[in-house]
Amino acid sequence: MTDYRSKSLWWNTLPEELATSSRYALHSDIDVDVAIVGAGYTGLWTAYYLQQRDPNLNIAIIDAEVAGYGASGRNGGWCSAYFPTEIDKLGRIHGRESARAMQDAMHDTVTEVENVVKAEGIDCEWQRGGTISFARTPLQWQRAQDYIHHWEEWGYGAEHYALLSAGEAKERAQATNLFGATYTPHVAALNPAKLVRLLANLVEKRGATIYEHTAATKIESGKVFTTGGVISARYVVRATEGYTKSLEGQKRKIVPIYSLMMATEPLSAQVWDQIGLAQRETFRDFRNLIIYGQRTADNRFAFGGRGAPYHFGSSIKDEYDQHSEVHPALLGVLAELFPVVADAKVTHTWGGPLGVARDWMASAGLDRKTGIAWAGGYVGDGVGTTNLSGRTLADLITNQETPITKLPWVNHKSPNWEVEPLRWIGANAGLQIMSRADHAEDKTGKPSKLAGVVSKLLGQ
Repeated sequence: MTDYRSKSLWWNTLPEELATSSRYALHSDIDVDVAIVGAGYTGLWTAYYLQQRDPNLNIAIIDAEVAGYGASGRNGGWCSAYFPTEIDKLGRIHGRESARAMQDAMHDTVTEVENVVKAEGIDCEWQRGGTISFARTPLQWQRAQDYIHHWEEWGYGAEHYALLSAGEAKERAQATNLFGATYTPHVAALNPAKLVRLLANLVEKRGATIYEHTAATKIESGKVFTTGGVISARYVVRATEGYTKSLEGQKRKIVPIYSLMMATEPLSAQVWDQIGLAQRETFRDFRNLIIYGQRTADNRFAFGGRGAPYHFGSSIKDEYDQHSEVHPALLGVLAELFPVVADAKVTHTWGGPLGVARDWMASAGLDRKTGIAWAGGYVGDGVGTTNLSGRTLADLITNQETPITKLPWVNHKSPNWEVEPLRWIGANAGLQIMSRADHAEDKTGKPSKLAGVVSKLLGQ
């Protein structure tokens, strides 16, 4: 039996009954109402809301490994209202009202997940402390001010996105070199593996069947071809995110990009008194290359960032979860923010692929002619967005017209990524430019023009 505890801090802290599974693989052809490929957040939330819409539906969920094996059990533990596509882009394409509706739905989604967690008794270490984004250079401080002004132009006041002075920022977290920060309450910290494993148990208890160790090889109208048999279904849901490339004909739909994380040993109360984050605020800063962190329920730092290369041919391998340069560098970045952790022991390092669409636009939709539904392309902001996916797909499949089925991401079709080696060259060049842009900006104090160009080329 595979030991999944090595996959992340979150998996490692699961109680025995959640970490082990007695679910069987599929070994025959079956007929169901809805077949869901992927037992992560997207697939499980879809099943959860389908069961609410129509308890009589026969739902089968399959996963090549186990429920929560992928990004759902390895992410940074942020349930956020962040959507990968800029609201300005949504506004240009779909209009201001539609773009606002999308962002409002994301705000509401954090509350929806919180309500479900409480109502269902899902003990996933949930705490809604919001996010503080540090500005630690004059350039970052200007970006912070521009960020808040941007949200004000869209009609969102300080109750949604607030600008903090250096003094106000230090009341929340004692990061170094603070010029100020921004704060939003629309984020909660959690243990993502507990959420996904408990959600799997919940939908199973209510009648869905989860087949683990059952890889899908191809989906088509009315059928899922797997390593254990063919599933016939009126509706087929593709909920494979970073692993979409494993399906026949889908290799260029979603590109897997690796994000890497580390965790420290539990820190003492005295150390946390020096750091802050008393409400378990998640945190990041305004550099170009993304970093993200949280104070865990057992008083560790869980901290991550981008920086791992894209692997040729959208390759995914277990060995990519570890990186000899990026993981040690993460502790250095964390210690730069909070020097008191410089000598802390790193107890866990891990990583995994997240899914990116070519135009940086997440989507959820249903082709009524074929009965094939899909959701994904979250670019690392999937803990919250998957819940909106689940509700959206449940409404579409049960033929209900609701406010969320009218949102601009519904039925959006992203273009395919370029063929190799163009994909490999472009993705890794972009990564290098973003990394070097931060170094250049630290030296010159001026924004990187190349970083701006890369963002536009990626479709942000």
